[in-house]
Amino acid sequence: TGMLFALAKAANERVEIFVHNLKSKPYIDLSIQMLLHFGYSVSHSGYEKFIIEPGNLAPETIIYNAEGDWSGASFFLVAGAIGGNVTISNLRRESLQADQKIVQVLESVGAQISWNGAILKCAKADLMPFEFDATDCPDLFPPLAALAANCKGESVLIGRSRLVSKESNREKSIIDILSKMGVPVKTEKDSMWIMGGGGIQAAKVSSHHDHRIAMMASILALNANDAVEIEGADSVRKSYPGFFSDLQNLAVKMNIHE
Repeated sequence: TGMLFALAKAANERVEIFVHNLKSKPYIDLSIQMLLHFGYSVSHSGYEKFIIEPGNLAPETIIYNAEGDWSGASFFLVAGAIGGNVTISNLRRESLQADQKIVQVLESVGAQISWNGAILKCAKADLMPFEFDATDCPDLFPPLAALAANCKGESVLIGRSRLVSKESNREKSIIDILSKMGVPVKTEKDSMWIMGGGGIQAAKVSSHHDHRIAMMASILALNANDAVEIEGADSVRKSYPGFFSDLQNLAVKMNIHE
């Protein structure tokens, strides 16, 4: 995506980029959609050849509505599914953001989902286990791990190989937190199995300096049998500085220590 933006801006002649075995295709789709909106000519052939034509055909005045962030919203949607009712505004139903897939998963497990324009509501329900391939949306792994811990049965998340080189080794981070909170988890090949429904234990855990792991631990804590302490929780500032304020607005009890 960085190459697409840089070369679309700088190219003074046709540019072709060849890619083998591209991952996270939804992020490429989102990037191309943005570039087209701003007048750049970018296309691809089967996600293996990308073509950039020089020039910018956009008018001088461009109006763009920045849609809500599905990555941050996914944690709160899971919170609604396992703990109560959550309403989130400014979400685009037809968004190309990879993490919009969270809605598909929540519907499949039985959460109560309803749309009203750009407003999405998610309400608590008895949740069934699920299987989901997160290869193209690896940032959903942490919120889905929290969801799986609250489903009655064994859920399967595919694509764990995509977790190694994030802000932490998220495979190890997720396993560490789930294990400390009493949630059985095992891995084999590219999959992670999480056994939910057996209760979530209070524990002292680390965010591993990873914003999404800190958020995952916070959502897991909602149904824990006692208080959960999260070290390095300030890592949420990387992508969602207001995360804990929004949790408090949902009447979640917490103490924050700088």
